[in-house]
Amino acid sequence: MTAWDPSKNKTWQILKAAEDGGYGIVAPIAYNLEHILAFIRAAEAKRSPLIIQVFPWAITFSSGLLIHAAAHAARAASVPVSIHLDHAQDEAMIRHAADTLPFDSIMVDMSHFEMPENLAKTKTLVEYCHDRGIATEAEPGRIEGGEDGIADTADLEGALTTEEQVEDFVATGIDFLAPAFGNVHGDYGSRGPVLEFDRLAMIREKAAGRVRLVVHGTNDFPEDIMKKCIVGGVSKVNVNKLVLDDYLLHLKEKASTLSLTTLMEDGVKEAQKLTEWQMDVCGSSGKA
Repeated sequence: MTAWDPSKNKTWQILKAAEDGGYGIVAPIAYNLEHILAFIRAAEAKRSPLIIQVFPWAITFSSGLLIHAAAHAARAASVPVSIHLDHAQDEAMIRHAADTLPFDSIMVDMSHFEMPENLAKTKTLVEYCHDRGIATEAEPGRIEGGEDGIADTADLEGALTTEEQVEDFVATGIDFLAPAFGNVHGDYGSRGPVLEFDRLAMIREKAAGRVRLVVHGTNDFPEDIMKKCIVGGVSKVNVNKLVLDDYLLHLKEKASTLSLTTLMEDGVKEAQKLTEWQMDVCGSSGKA
């Protein structure tokens, strides 16, 4: 295996430029081909870099076909696009993905283990990915809740990221850090997101120059909260329903009245519009 050189990794390149430029990169979850088309069309329309994410579910559901389709589309795109595996919680799946699938980066999510085991497993898997030219992300603290396509962690006690955890996770060799500072996976309910920006500032200071920062749990984020996260040092912005809500509503309302082809074509347009909106919010439009 060749020595790990992050500067040659596409996700690392995209996020380094974002951190240097003070903008965020939209990283939406793709569940099907329509989403891949929508995200890349949005990126090309806005001249924005992009990170397309999939959950491990996409690997098992499609036998990896969806990942190959995303990677093919990324290579053909006229703007920088990388492919990321989000919330990979199974060690065998991570090794399989690193060995056989065209990922640029993988989130090594061992947060369901107690901290010493979490750190040990993360370090081993980070080395495994780096040996194969793949950048890595991890989650210090526990971000409460669950999302469609990943194991539900709602039964795990949410714990906010501490200074010590930042140091411990940086020491594993990860490239990107997804801290817990009041953000949750899934929906926030009537109260809305209540984030500790002082904690984010501490994390940014501790991580400066060593890892890029990622925000998870952005469902229901209003524009001002999203922009405040980016000003606070976040480079990678994970989004799910925030860019897929109109697509899902479109399917629910129109599935019985439109032909399948029209339903799919119009669905792509709905997801593209919201993705373009988030690229404007995150400041990445015109940066490619």
